[in-house]
Amino acid sequence: MARTKNDDLLMEDDLAAAFLGGDEDIMPPMEEPIEEEAAAQEEVIEEPAESAEDEWDNTDDFPGQLAVDVYETADKLVVKARTAGISKSDLDVSISDNILTISGVLSGGEDEQTTRWHIQECYWGEFSRTIALPVQVREDENSVKAELKDGVLTITFEKEKTEAPKKINIQ
Repeated sequence: MARTKNDDLLMEDDLAAAFLGGDEDIMPPMEEPIEEEAAAQEEVIEEPAESAEDEWDNTDDFPGQLAVDVYETADKLVVKARTAGISKSDLDVSISDNILTISGVLSGGEDEQTTRWHIQECYWGEFSRTIALPVQVREDENSVKAELKDGVLTITFEKEKTEAPKKINIQ
């Protein structure tokens, strides 16, 4: 019979024998755990639970990330970002050396009369996203179109025309 290092594992031959009425002692007897292992299994280490107040006290000053989709067509590169709740005046979109940056502020999450949060899943505050575009695009104003509609920012770039590679003859 084929066995591995761990005798508790059944191999194909063992399984076949078990189902076809072969070997009766396929499974080795269960061994009792060593006393130290049994003691370790019973020992439970409890970590102090965070209070609900600590859980919501997030003082990190990192700007939120903006989720984006980037895809291309035959002659365009398109970047789409979910920007629900953000007005045009709170958005800043710039491009330099084929690096696109979208940043802004999502306001409206704070109420001056709030004394205690129970659930706060929405991100409020500054956000930023910088993306190295995967293809060369034209960066002039006439070649880029940005539109904010129904909570989606869509930025469409014209792709830079590249010449097809030219074959170089080796002499």
